[in-house]
Amino acid sequence: MKRHAVITLLVGAMAACTMMTASAANVLDNIISQKTLRVAVPVDYPPYGYVGGDMVPQGLDIDVANLLGQKLGAKVVLVPVTGPNRVPYLQTGKADMTISSLGKTAERAKVIDYSIAYAPFFDAVFGGEKTPAASFGELTGKTVSVTRGSMQDEELTRLAPGAEIKRFEDNNSTISAFLSGQTQLVAIGTTVAGAMKQKHPQLDLHLKVILSNAPCYVGLPKDQPELVAKVNEILRAAKADGSLDKISQKWLGAPAGDLPE
Repeated sequence: MKRHAVITLLVGAMAACTMMTASAANVLDNIISQKTLRVAVPVDYPPYGYVGGDMVPQGLDIDVANLLGQKLGAKVVLVPVTGPNRVPYLQTGKADMTISSLGKTAERAKVIDYSIAYAPFFDAVFGGEKTPAASFGELTGKTVSVTRGSMQDEELTRLAPGAEIKRFEDNNSTISAFLSGQTQLVAIGTTVAGAMKQKHPQLDLHLKVILSNAPCYVGLPKDQPELVAKVNEILRAAKADGSLDKISQKWLGAPAGDLPE
C-alpha cells in the first residue's frame, strides 16, 4: 500500500514535470492557442511604464506590448514588475515576455534571450525645431543646460567641447533653464525628455544629437527560438512601417531611429 502510494506520487511528479517541460517548450504555441499574452511591464518608470490618473498602466512599453498582442492575435495581460523582479518573473514562467526598458547585458543573456531592439534609451541634446544642432560641431557656441556631474555632463563635455555648457545643480534647474529660454538646448536622458513632453504636450522639444544610446529589448524565456523569431518578425515590420517611430515620438519626443538588431 505504502509502495503503491510512493509510485503514484512519483508518476504524478513526472507527469507534472512533463507538462511543465512541454509548456516551457511551447511558449509561442501557448500564446496562440490560449489567445493570451502575459507581459511583464514597469508601472513606476515613466514614460516607459506607469499608472496614469485613471489608474490604467500606460507608456511606451505598454504600447509595444499591445502592438505585439495585436499582431499575435492575443489578449494582453499586463503583469506589473519592478526592475529587480522583471527577469525572475520571466524565468519562473509568471510572464511570457518582459517589456520593461530592458537593456542587453552579458550577464542577463545567460538566463534569458532577447529580441531585436524596440526603442531607444539615450542621453541626448534636445532643443527647438528651428535651432540647428544636428551634429556635435553644430553645438559650438550654443548654450546647453546640463546637470552638473551627470552622465550627460561628462558626455557633452567630451563630445562637444565647443558648446557653451551651463551647469545646474539638479534636473529641475536644468530643465527650467531651457524652458525659460536661458539656454538654447538641454542635455537630458530619455526618461526626462519623455516626462517633459507628457507635462507640456505642446513643448517645442526635438532630438538634436545623441550622446549615448543603450536601447531597449524585449526579454524572452531562454531557448525559445520560435518565439524570438516571431517577436523579431513583428518588430521588424513595425520598424519598416513606422509604428515604432510613432510610439517613440509619442512618449519620448523623438523617433526610434536606426535601432540595432
